Amino acid sequence: MEAIAKLKYARISARKVKIVIDLIRGKQTAEALAILRYTSKAASPIVEKLVKSAMANAENNHSMNKEKLYIKEIYADQGPTGKRVRPAPQGRAYRERKRTSHITVVLAERE
Repeated sequence: MEAIAKLKYARISARKVKIVIDLIRGKQTAEALAILRYTSKAASPIVEKLVKSAMANAENNHSMNKEKLYIKEIYADQGPTGKRVRPAPQGRAYRERKRTSHITVVLAERE
């Protein structure tokens, strides 16, 4: 039995999220939440909220024991990139890329 939570179109690049999710992959959920709470990266609160959502899904939808949950899979994929134009010197224009990501968390019960 697995519980899944997904966040699509998060306004942060997948590269920045991957740094944070590598810290918690395979850990118990309580330990993962503690790590996320004290990690000073922009992606930490986003991933923390997503892990809590996956825990709630496991407990309410699948009747899983929240003390036995661990992060079986967690990954961040690149979402669509929004392109904007910023004025630059001498009449030029620079392109700004607003990157997004899709983050997925899969929890399972440890035997």
